[in-house]
Amino acid sequence: QVQLVESGGGLVQPGGSLRLSCAASGITFSMYDMGWYRQAPGKERELVAIIIRRGGIANYADSVKGRFTISRDNAKNTVYLQMNVLKPEDTGVYYCNAKIGTTVPTTYWGQGTQVSVSS
Repeated sequence: QVQLVESGGGLVQPGGSLRLSCAASGITFSMYDMGWYRQAPGKERELVAIIIRRGGIANYADSVKGRFTISRDNAKNTVYLQMNVLKPEDTGVYYCNAKIGTTVPTTYWGQGTQVSVSS
């Protein structure tokens, strides 16, 4: 059974930092591209950052470049999202995603963790 369990969300003031973690089980973690998505109230889910398997190459949404860093520890089956200089517009539910394959990808999602940025 595949599980992606996010943690680390919470309430933070603008300019603050949070570190999200996503622990994976039931998959060969190193074979998966891992991503973080977020969904704000009334908006569609959007990609925040993705880190490919093994090579560790990462891509970011323009809105978070220079502020967020995605990383992975294949030995711990965990992906992280370090979020700095948080803004109110970063508020939303953050979801962990695991994907393998290109033509017909297999995708798994976590249950989400709430991030709220407010003074």
